Parts: sequence; C-alpha cells; structure tokens
Amino acid sequence: MDDKKIIDLYFNRDESAIPETSSKYGRLINSIAYNILKNITDSEECENDTYYAAWNQIPPQIPRCLPAFLGRITRNIALNKYDYYSAAMRNREFETELSELENILSGGETPEEKYEAREVAEFISHFLKTKSLTKRVIFVKRYWYSDSISKIAKDYKFSESKVKSILMRLRNELKIYLERQGIRL
Repeated sequence: MDDKKIIDLYFNRDESAIPETSSKYGRLINSIAYNILKNITDSEECENDTYYAAWNQIPPQIPRCLPAFLGRITRNIALNKYDYYSAAMRNREFETELSELENILSGGETPEEKYEAREVAEFISHFLKTKSLTKRVIFVKRYWYSDSISKIAKDYKFSESKVKSILMRLRNELKIYLERQGIRL
C-alpha cells in the first residue's frame, strides 16, 4: 500500500492504518529504536509507541514523507527511553556517536538555543546536499539511524577505516561550513 493510502487510513481513523504501517515500516522503526537502545524488548516497545504516537498525530499533521515522520517519532521515543535508562545502563556505542558530533553541535534549552538548533539543522541539510549521495547516506546512517561503523562498511563494501575516514572528513568540513555560516561552535 502506498503512503498516501496509509495516511488516508489515519485520517479516516481506520484501525487498519496500524497494521499497514507495521507491514511497510515495522523493520525500519524497529531498526532505529534498536540501534539506539540495543535491546530487543525496548525496541519493540518503541515500535508500538511509534504507532500510538502516529495515530494521535495524524490528523492534524499531514506527513510529507511518512518514513521520515515515523523515523523522527521513533528516534525521539528511543532517545527519551535511552535518557531514562542511561543512569543505570550505558550504551557506549551510541554515546560514541553523540560524542563525535558534540564538538560541533550543542543542544538547545532556551527559545534562542532551540531557534539556533533549527537553523543549524537547516545548514546541515544544505551542507549534505553539496556532498555525494554515498557520503550523505553514510552521514545519515551514522548520525540519524545510529548504524554502527561496521554495518555501514558492510553495506557499502568499504573497510571500517574508510567509513571512519569519510565521517571524520565530513565532520571537519561541516564544522568549517557552520563556522562560515556564522554558527558559534
């Protein structure tokens, strides 16, 4: 079933929207959650919470891109769950991913910082559009989907050191690009 029909099911409050969403995007949703939490039970719970959140958000929202919409919901749910558990359990690989970018980006708590975070996100999007498709996808897989270096290397038949090198260069170029745009780092 195509995305427009699935969204129409949500708008019509047709409960078959959930199984249709699960059938088409369940693996993606579960993968995003698992890459952050590294726990099957928690990732399945995030998947179910994503369907519930989508049910509550559509309508009034009309997703332009259903997989990105669901991915954002899943990522936020998984990150909240990660924060909740992080005092007791640590996912070192995910912390490594975040630390790779923390020197470039900072979070926003005040309205000004939140505005700046949105502005930075737009600059990052523009920056990535100037890169090759392969580099863009590697960056997004690592920092949005939380894929491991080894998984990305396997997907592209690259060595892990090549993937690390690509990511390091992209981070360095991104830092320079953001500084040129007037973003304080």
